[in-house]
Amino acid sequence: MSFDAAYEALTDHDDDARWAYGTGFTDPLAGVDTAVPAGVDRAELAAYCLMLGDDALIMSHRLQQWVTRAPELEDELAIANIGLDLLGQARLLLSRAAEVEDAGRDEDALAYLRDEAEFRNVRLTERADADFAHLVARLLAFATWRLALLDRLTASTDPVLAAIAAKGVKEVTYHRDYAAQWVVRLGDGTALSHDRMQAAMDAVTPLAQELFGAHEAELSLAAAGVAVDPATLRQEFDGVWAQVLEAATLRPSPGPGAPTPGAPTPGAPASDSAAGVSGSGGRHGVHSPAMAEILAEMQGLARTLPGGVW
Repeated sequence: MSFDAAYEALTDHDDDARWAYGTGFTDPLAGVDTAVPAGVDRAELAAYCLMLGDDALIMSHRLQQWVTRAPELEDELAIANIGLDLLGQARLLLSRAAEVEDAGRDEDALAYLRDEAEFRNVRLTERADADFAHLVARLLAFATWRLALLDRLTASTDPVLAAIAAKGVKEVTYHRDYAAQWVVRLGDGTALSHDRMQAAMDAVTPLAQELFGAHEAELSLAAAGVAVDPATLRQEFDGVWAQVLEAATLRPSPGPGAPTPGAPTPGAPASDSAAGVSGSGGRHGVHSPAMAEILAEMQGLARTLPGGVW
């Protein structure tokens, strides 16, 4: 189609293929049966979608804070794109949660109008990064765990979760590889970069503890073939973690996700449990102090102008 002015081309919304974000892509849920599978508890499914959606939302927000702070321009672009990938996953999962709970809320209400105790993300996603080494260490832990999770969710008996997972696997594969390359680059670099990378891996390792503790809804839905028991992801996580450490010439911390005996998880209540069903932690709305800071920044505009559109 020809235009007399560049402005006409920009304001033509029929040619969606030209736009880089939000349009011109295949809808991952096109043709997918969105009905809740027979015998599946709607409240549990909504809660599970919130967990996975909140993980992606909060991690995305933290990643976006690194734009303009990364060491190189191409890393700013990479981190921004990883953040956008996770934001896209969050939107799909929060929309599914809103649809399943059928309480009159949408993805925006779930993102912007819930209080801290209503969020169900793991606390690893909340952590502020001391430097770039800490960022890539945290991203490696998150992406390694999430990729193993999404890969198994592609076989979910909920067609919507399976479709979201299939899309996410392609994205998170890149996220994990990007983080792993930087961990190796810094760990096997100069003495200074090695020491900083080692310190970052040591700091992140205890935070991975929570990734493998199961919420009651996860276990119930896993038994129905809808969800994944996070304990089953541990072996794959440990294998990838060990490979990256070896390539990066870094020493293992006290087991990926296993804190030093007697030492509390940073930012976590002392009663936290790493095994079985956890009664506290992010999955039950117990967050680190960093969560209040994140929500104040993320929700400020929506709460200042309720119902505003832009």
